[in-house]
Amino acid sequence: MTEPLLKVENLQTQFRTEGGLVKAVDDVSFEVQPGETFALVGESGCGKSVTALSIMGLIPNPPGEIVSGKIEFNGVDLLKLSGREMREIRGSKIGMIFQEPMSSLNPVLTIQSQLTEALRIHTDLSKNATNDRAVELVDMVGIADAKTRMKQYPHQLSGGQRQRIMIAMAMSCTPQLLIADEATTALDVTIQAQILDLMKDVTEQSGTALLIITHNLGIVARYANRVAVMYAGQLREVGEAVEMYTEPRHPYTIGLLRSVPRLDSEKGTPLAPIAGEIPDLTNLPSGCAFSPRCGWAVDKCFEESPLLEETSSGKKVACFEHQSVALNVQ
Repeated sequence: MTEPLLKVENLQTQFRTEGGLVKAVDDVSFEVQPGETFALVGESGCGKSVTALSIMGLIPNPPGEIVSGKIEFNGVDLLKLSGREMREIRGSKIGMIFQEPMSSLNPVLTIQSQLTEALRIHTDLSKNATNDRAVELVDMVGIADAKTRMKQYPHQLSGGQRQRIMIAMAMSCTPQLLIADEATTALDVTIQAQILDLMKDVTEQSGTALLIITHNLGIVARYANRVAVMYAGQLREVGEAVEMYTEPRHPYTIGLLRSVPRLDSEKGTPLAPIAGEIPDLTNLPSGCAFSPRCGWAVDKCFEESPLLEETSSGKKVACFEHQSVALNVQ
């Protein structure tokens, strides 16, 4: 296997709040290979977006702080870089598509102004060449009449068009890594599919690695090569996307899969939601954070927290009972 493009090791990001210390990302480790599509999956509040913001160096301090760990990009630890050095990487080598396209664009700047900003900062292109590149980007993401769009403002575009502009902005300098944080949440289903196909096509054409952050397992099934399942700030299962669907080994992964409608289910078959609620990150239960909601939990699960360990199949699972799960899951 080639050297990973992105290597996150034992990352811990915390927030000090009035309610207490929130361990939003707690000892998280994963790798993204050049050109691959890697998905980070979990319920809202599990730490996915904080992981992305940690990679980008955008954790607000205070109240947030990256307290330990490494984030290596092309062999360079991003956590050791100065603010100026990080700004040189952000936008040029690592691009990010943020949530909520309705509010992520500046309402008082034209599309051209926002599309050309990264190009002006990170390239030596002339003004005319930068404007031409902006038109090319709008064309690339499938928006008609690109030249006319340059003089328009975000409120003059639809939600789907704004999301396409966000993709164009993130891809403007042809980054090596593109992070898509719930990039299609605010869009209807048909537009979601178009945007995801577009991101996949654009990254494949440029050789860019894609880190998808989502709670939508349908997205993972169609687009991801590998998947990491996150719960309460920790990774619970990491493996190939196909195996995650055919041979899940963590009870939380199984719960997520069973809560999704299936086309091959008999008519009238009810969904099986995960019992209970996400724990309060300022007051986590003893042992495994998922144990109060888990049907496989044994006494040990309420006393000790399992480590993310590699199984005989090569998948990584943080569960004391993963072998029992493998024998009993259907």
